[in-house]
Amino acid sequence: MSNRLLWPLVTLAFLLIANVVHNHDFFSITMKEGHLFGSLIDILNRAAPLVLISIGMTFVIATKGIDLSVGSIVSIAGAMACLLISKQGTSDISTLFMALGIALLLSLAAGAWNGLLVSFLGIQPIVATLILMVAGRGVAQLITNGQIITVSSKPYSFIGGGYLFGLPFSIFIITFFFLIAVILTRKTAIGLFIESVGSNPTASRLAGIRSSSIIFIVYVLCAFLSGLAGIILSSNVSSADGNNAGLWYELDAILAVVIGGNSLNGGRFYLSGTIIGALIIQTLTTSIYSIGVPPEITLVVKAIVVLIVCLIQSDAFRASLAAKRKAKQKNVEQGVTV
Repeated sequence: MSNRLLWPLVTLAFLLIANVVHNHDFFSITMKEGHLFGSLIDILNRAAPLVLISIGMTFVIATKGIDLSVGSIVSIAGAMACLLISKQGTSDISTLFMALGIALLLSLAAGAWNGLLVSFLGIQPIVATLILMVAGRGVAQLITNGQIITVSSKPYSFIGGGYLFGLPFSIFIITFFFLIAVILTRKTAIGLFIESVGSNPTASRLAGIRSSSIIFIVYVLCAFLSGLAGIILSSNVSSADGNNAGLWYELDAILAVVIGGNSLNGGRFYLSGTIIGALIIQTLTTSIYSIGVPPEITLVVKAIVVLIVCLIQSDAFRASLAAKRKAKQKNVEQGVTV
C-alpha cells in the first residue's frame, strides 16, 4: 500500500475497465495493411507528446521547480519546423534534418533562457517560465505570421503519423527517450544529483554539487523534450498552429507528474509513475469524448476526476478517512456494549 505506483496503476486500471464497460471492443486490436489499430494503440500514440513533456517536467519538479513554458515551446518548435519545410518546397531527408535541427536548437535556446533566469539570476521558477509562456506563444505566432502553416512532406509526416513494425513511430520515440532517461538517472550519478538538489540545494552545494548547473541542465532537457513533442504534434497533422498548438500542455504535464506519485516539493522522482500519469490523462481525455460528454463541460469533468484521483493518492486524506472509519466503528462497538 505504501508503493507510490500502486494508486496510479489502480486509477489507470479503473479507467480502462470503465471504457470496456462502455465499449466492449475497447481492448480489441486489428491489423490493417500491416498496421495495428485499436483504442489502446490510439491512446499510446496520442499520449506520446505528453509523455515526452512529462519526463522533462519530472526532472524540473524534482529540483523543486516548475516549467509553465512547455506549451509555448511545443508551439515554437512545430511552427519553425513546418515553416522551414514549407519554404524549401522539397521533402528530401536533408531538408527534414535541417528543419528538425533548427527547431530543436530553438527549443534548447528557450530552455537555456529559463535555466539562466532560474539558476543563475535566482528568479522564482513560476515567474521565470511564465515570461516565456506568454512571450513564446507570441514568438510562435510571429513565425507562422498568425496563420496555420501546412506541409506536404512524407518524411516529416512519418515522425508523428508513420508506422514501424506495425506500431506508430511515435511509440518508439517515447520508448527510446524513456530508456535514455532511466539509464542516465538510475545508472549514473545524475539522478542522485537531481534528487539531492531538490531535497536540499544548500547541502548539495556544500557537498560539492553545482546546484545551479544541475538546475540549468534540467530546464534545457525539459525544453528539448517539449520541442520534440511539438515536432510530433505538428507532423501528425502536417501543420503548425502558433496559437493553439501545445495549449494547456503545461498543466497536463504537471498533473501527469503529480498523479504519477511525484511530489511538487522536489527530491525523489519516479519516471515510471510519470509515464502512468500521462497515460491516465490521455485515457481520461479519450474516455470523456468517447462517452459523449458535452464539449462545454469537458474540462469540468476532467478536473473533477483528477481531483478525485489526487485525493485518493493523498496519504493525509486516506489517513483521515481511516481515522473516521475507526472512530465510527468504535462508537458502534461502544453502543453494542452498552
